[in-house]
Amino acid sequence: MRLVDYDKDVYHWASSSSQASTCSFEPGTAEDVAIALQILGNTSTQFAVKGGGHASNPGFSSTTGVQIALYRFSEVAYDSTAQTATIGAGLVWDDVYAALEPYSVNVVGGRVTGVGVAGFTLGGGYSWKTNQYGLTIDTVEAFELVMPNGTVTNVTEASSPDLFFGLKGIVTRFTLRVFPQTEVWGGLITFTANTLDLVNAATANFVANNTDPKAAIITTYNFLLGEVPGVSQILFYDYPTPPSGLFDEFLAIPYFTSDISTRSFASLVQSSPSNATAQFRGIFNTISVLDYPLALVQAILNETIYYGTNLILDSTFFISYDVESFLPTLFTHNSTPSAYPPSRAQGLLPLNIYYAWSFPVADDVMQNAIRQTASTLRNKAVSLGQDVADAAPYSNYAIYDTPLESLYGDNLPLLQRLKAEVDPQNVMGLAGGFKF
Repeated sequence: MRLVDYDKDVYHWASSSSQASTCSFEPGTAEDVAIALQILGNTSTQFAVKGGGHASNPGFSSTTGVQIALYRFSEVAYDSTAQTATIGAGLVWDDVYAALEPYSVNVVGGRVTGVGVAGFTLGGGYSWKTNQYGLTIDTVEAFELVMPNGTVTNVTEASSPDLFFGLKGIVTRFTLRVFPQTEVWGGLITFTANTLDLVNAATANFVANNTDPKAAIITTYNFLLGEVPGVSQILFYDYPTPPSGLFDEFLAIPYFTSDISTRSFASLVQSSPSNATAQFRGIFNTISVLDYPLALVQAILNETIYYGTNLILDSTFFISYDVESFLPTLFTHNSTPSAYPPSRAQGLLPLNIYYAWSFPVADDVMQNAIRQTASTLRNKAVSLGQDVADAAPYSNYAIYDTPLESLYGDNLPLLQRLKAEVDPQNVMGLAGGFKF
């Protein structure tokens, strides 16, 4: 294998998620993966499986053993009769949107650039289209799965309901429902420190008053290089023109930059440059809330300022807090049980917290800080009357030592039983991720 292939195979968006693997392997078929799993299991060899490589938790999709990189699983096959698309696990959503655009259809997938299909889907998947169709996991029709014993199977709800609920193994392809896609409206606006009170109010008002399932926002509070806070504001409407007045409060705020237009869905995703912080060390953490009232939004800005100012000596490059708004009905689109969310009774809203820094010596400081800020904001939400002290955090944002009981609640015993039945030799225990 050429060195350039190895470098690509072990590459992760966050440099702290990469490790120097003994070797890497790029399977081309599910049967290739099956043979590899049998060898790795029989020899008790540590391994990792990587799709898009966007995981921020160290060791979740990287290893000092054998790195399995799924890049060759790169097809997007649209079935116009079934209204599905079969998507390779090695893709990022940018590629999927571009492939489906000529057919005027789309899937429920990631909202910003560079996010991998595999981990995003298996963790749940909050999308620009979630208000209309649910999480990405709610739109899955089938998984091509390599079982820990090396068996290749096509998992559907009808054929294997327990596996469909909580997979154990390596997914190589996803079959997702597709939906009609017109041009959309929206893009990125950036705001500077002197306008943030207006942004806070607009964000809280939108969350409180929006009832249109085609509309969504992400308000990201940023601090760059310890300088001053700002906001990256993404507006989205799933149609070429939004209703009059829907986003007027945001559009009336004096901006630093603005890139709002009617455009393709792929273009809108590209308008948010999440890859700008690629190759810094990084970690996510999260809490789940029921609402974003003004007092909580202000507390999020205060945390951004506090940690953006106080972590600068620890090689901090960038920190952000993403306020993500969805309708309370976001979990009602699918009656099929799923590992996440553990309960569909509450419409939990994720807050994604992200810290990026330069030097390994700062890892503990940054990880402890991101745990503390999450605790502070959770307590603030509780003090405002929200019943979220034990609300399940979104697993794709959760820091690596989040207890399984917190992530999966009453679903945990079923997942542990499934693990024991499907993987009695603990082959998947040789890989990274949350351990059952």
